[in-house]
Amino acid sequence: MRKFNGWMLLVLLAWLPQAPAQQGGRGAAMPAFSAPAEAGQFDFLVGQWEVEVTPKVGGLAAMIHGTPRLLGSWKAWRGFDGFGIDDELRVADASGNPVSLSHAQRVYDAKARQWTISTLDVYRARFATATAQWQDGEMRSQGSGTSPDGKPVLTRTRYHDITPDRFKMRQDRSQDNGASWEEGTLTLVAKRVAAKAPR
Repeated sequence: MRKFNGWMLLVLLAWLPQAPAQQGGRGAAMPAFSAPAEAGQFDFLVGQWEVEVTPKVGGLAAMIHGTPRLLGSWKAWRGFDGFGIDDELRVADASGNPVSLSHAQRVYDAKARQWTISTLDVYRARFATATAQWQDGEMRSQGSGTSPDGKPVLTRTRYHDITPDRFKMRQDRSQDNGASWEEGTLTLVAKRVAAKAPR
């Protein structure tokens, strides 16, 4: 049998957070290790969904081609020891050509009483961040990221009309740091396919 290396134990203990009592009362309090009830606020997203995405279009292109029909799938799983949601959204055009792939990690921060969201735009290798709160039967988030053409963009998003079998999402965007907003730049309707999503 292999002999236990005491040096390795010391290295491991050095990386563990110390309780305030061990730091003479000057350190930060230990985090909670059990998820609060609010960590279930995004549970409506768990499962597998088919989605229809409608971007806001205007000008001559809209007059000629109309509004593009974008379809996709959204899969979400409970994760992070019950503190959050891990999800993946794929969108394609009417011919099945990929348009976007997003992977998000949503974690509830009990101290701040809000959600922290990090989303990766896989095809463009860009991250966006957001915070979200449950208000009046809706999930509302505010975020920042980069537009497809590389410009800074702010977003505000509402998840609304939430039922066990469907929900809607609407996003507004600002490209002037919030001085003005273009409303309804993206809307999405999700319909449940399954209560659980395959990985």
